[in-house]
Amino acid sequence: MIVPAEVVDYDPRWPLWFDEIRAQLAPYVDGFVVEHVGSTAVPGLAAKPIIDVDVVVPSAELVPTAIARLEAAGYRHEGDLGISGREAFALPPDAVHYHHLYVVVEGNEAYQDHVLLRDHLRANAADRERYAARKRELAHLLTTDRTAYVSGKGALVEELIARAGGSGAGAGSGRSGA
Repeated sequence: MIVPAEVVDYDPRWPLWFDEIRAQLAPYVDGFVVEHVGSTAVPGLAAKPIIDVDVVVPSAELVPTAIARLEAAGYRHEGDLGISGREAFALPPDAVHYHHLYVVVEGNEAYQDHVLLRDHLRANAADRERYAARKRELAHLLTTDRTAYVSGKGALVEELIARAGGSGAGAGSGRSGA
């Protein structure tokens, strides 16, 4: 699959794409919560057309179980990619839509950041517009330097997470995924 490298207007199909991804995951994540996080989970927010998915496990002891189940589904575990508390996966060849998949522990900072940012942007139109404008301003970097794109959003993401009641610490490293 080709990684989308543009920021586009909100697409009402994104929640449907998430539902299809969740259905494909269902046999492998029974007993775990599967959440739509990131910008595509925020109605009205411009985003890269990449669905961010958190598989939420109730305790750190279940992370290896979740990893094994997702590997059985064809995902390739990539480790935390430098973001503590979030295990990332490369897609299987038969993925229904391009997406980012993470395993997080319920209540940990990585999970809280994902949910706090999503919920804050859903509820706050002014911040949603600020974030969309910042992403559009940086979008040219998506084809040349994705790290700079993520870093360029960092301070705003940290501010928004802090305003939503989180620590915001470290969000500039890309922890939000949005």
